[in-house]
Amino acid sequence: MFHRPNAANFFRSDLVLSAFLSVIVLMVCSSANGQTNDDDDQRYGRAVGGISIDVDGLLSGARPDALGTLGRLRSQAMQKIPDAMNATADMRKISLRQLEAALEDCVNNNKPITDEIKYLAGLQRIRYVFVYPEQKDVVLVGVGEGWKVDAKGNVVGIESGRPAMLFDDLLVALRTARGAAQGGITCSIDPTPEGLQRMSRITSGPVQNGNQAEAFAAARAKALGMQQISIHGVPATSHFARVLVAADYRMKRLAMNFEPSPVRGLPSYLQMVSPRARGVQTPRFWLEPSFEALLHDADGLAFELCGSSVKAMTEEDYLTTTGNIQHSGKASRTAQRWADIMTKKYPESAVADPIFGELHNCMDMAVIGALIVRENLLEKAGLSLPTMMDSAELKTDEFNAPKQVESQGSVLRVKGRWVTTASGGVAINSWGIVEKLLRGSDKVATVRTESVPAENVWWWN
Repeated sequence: MFHRPNAANFFRSDLVLSAFLSVIVLMVCSSANGQTNDDDDQRYGRAVGGISIDVDGLLSGARPDALGTLGRLRSQAMQKIPDAMNATADMRKISLRQLEAALEDCVNNNKPITDEIKYLAGLQRIRYVFVYPEQKDVVLVGVGEGWKVDAKGNVVGIESGRPAMLFDDLLVALRTARGAAQGGITCSIDPTPEGLQRMSRITSGPVQNGNQAEAFAAARAKALGMQQISIHGVPATSHFARVLVAADYRMKRLAMNFEPSPVRGLPSYLQMVSPRARGVQTPRFWLEPSFEALLHDADGLAFELCGSSVKAMTEEDYLTTTGNIQHSGKASRTAQRWADIMTKKYPESAVADPIFGELHNCMDMAVIGALIVRENLLEKAGLSLPTMMDSAELKTDEFNAPKQVESQGSVLRVKGRWVTTASGGVAINSWGIVEKLLRGSDKVATVRTESVPAENVWWWN
């Protein structure tokens, strides 16, 4: 059974008390043999997003100058982009058979993986998956463009500003696709049962001033203690996993008014709550992939991903006096309004704050991985990918795994007596999406005939 992520924080009468959860946004580094980036963690503080992860998995603040350092290092290391790859193309194609050959050459001859492979030839979206039994190939097709390093060290498209799709994320998605059939891919940040019980025993009378409010928030956070980070479906040390947690955290920070919105028209959830509201309000927000349809031809050799997007979801949770979390299965009107606005603003936010774009990329790759495995596309093509799928020499990048984060509190004075918390996560039910949305379409076959693999190249326009 596929479960939505579950996390809980802390609450307060007379005040809105929001939980400061966690973020992990990371540098993206690749080599033919993979690498562990613990040294970079210590040296540059894992600066993107302002959070670093130590060797024990504890999240903490990064140095203020780390973002600039990251941007300079990436710019200096960036390889020249071929002219044909630098131009924007509506139908950029990647041959998995030829990419496998390029990777095998890197592994056998101890060559570093090029930027062209790291950034998947500049793919920004993958719209089609085509199978060619005659050529023993599977081809990924979508919009592509050149890339650059922005001021904060993100690798983004020259024209779109969206973060580049990463080969490392695709590799994780393909290698974990079969396992993702059980429980999907999720991340969650949760207080311990002991922490919830300690916190539930702390009460407070009327708050007279801001200092009392801050003291109460600090006491609640201390009682709650460390929150645990759990990741299911992908390795916790992978870039893919860190994107999930980072995007989840960033969404909560926006919802609970810890940071200003990166785009106009997206207020925080706290700003939307009426001061006249009474009773307990404990919204849970999470992010899921959304597609209009997955189309396929009659032969099962051509597939189109239509209307790929990310949707913010919500429902109301309840924290009992004994420290247990109960789910209502229903959303409050205000929380649903905020989730709807977040969904509407997500494409814009994916450019303004690239971690949201990275999450969208990872979601698409997870669905493509599930599609390839569920529909046996490699077998249909007669294609074997031993280096990409099985080689111990081709490792995905590894980073310090996120494990826990200290609870921190923020308060907002309102009229009336009411309570709110924010929790949630990211849920990618990739197999469920494929099973639910696949439907036949004649038009996909026509596009496939126009994208026959080229000879001896792993990408082309």
